Amino acid sequence: MDDEEILDAYSRAVMGVAERVLPSVASVTVRTSRGGGSGSASVIAADGILLTSAHVVAGASVVDAAFGDGTEVTADVVGRDALSDLAVLRARGPVPAPVELGDAARLRVGQLVVALGNPLGLAGSVTAGIVSALGRSLPTSSGRVIDEVIQTDAALNPGNSGGVLADSAGRAVGVNTAVAGVGLGLAVPINATTRSIIRSLVAHGRVRRAWLGIAGLEAPLPEPLRERVGSRRGLRVAGVADPSPAETAGLRIGDIIVELDGRTVVSTTTVQRLMVEDAIDREIEMTVWRNGALVDVFVTPRELASR
Repeated sequence: MDDEEILDAYSRAVMGVAERVLPSVASVTVRTSRGGGSGSASVIAADGILLTSAHVVAGASVVDAAFGDGTEVTADVVGRDALSDLAVLRARGPVPAPVELGDAARLRVGQLVVALGNPLGLAGSVTAGIVSALGRSLPTSSGRVIDEVIQTDAALNPGNSGGVLADSAGRAVGVNTAVAGVGLGLAVPINATTRSIIRSLVAHGRVRRAWLGIAGLEAPLPEPLRERVGSRRGLRVAGVADPSPAETAGLRIGDIIVELDGRTVVSTTTVQRLMVEDAIDREIEMTVWRNGALVDVFVTPRELASR
């Protein structure tokens, strides 16, 4: 295969994605008490549900969406979740057909991806690149982190946020969310976790999460303990909020958490993954290393207050 044939194959793949996905992508204009802004969104359901980034619609209850075919609609902000940087909108009028949702869990490093959106106000823009890395963590303004973020070298610019990151089959595998540097863009994955978040936003306008009230740092475990618990590291408790479920349960600064609800714990991200709606008001067993012994602590997480 010569260079021209390779280029043609690459071009055909990108053009195919653009033709399939662009009609479902809208440029979004937002007006709030603090001023205006813009971003991108995509239709994900035939009944007029659009998906975008939470930071794009922060402070807004209504936005204007414009599609490449000339369709313009007003859309209501149904719900936004700052902790995942996802938000859903509902159009007040007809919209183009939805984009097909894929599964970011199937992505591989080096795989072709295409970013579609509204960078710098230039509607209908397409850039292509590869998956540079998987499993990145993206800190949010709330102090929590978004897990399993996709890193790509597809060019992203302000306004791309909320747009689609698609695979070569034209399936949405991510929502473009941040520009971390030249040649380094980040996207929130479309996977089982984010699909659940989207469903909650559509149904309830919010996402319920559990809260323990601890701050922690990864810490090495003593050699004899590593084999016993099946991990080389645990989560050292660096702070306990007062009041909090952790404080009520008697958790102490210096404790090293090694297990929570039957799962091995090595980081605050691990704890966050377990603090889902199902954990709210349910007594959970936690195992900690304290003063040279394993101690069982029973804690009942409360619902995390909305911010």
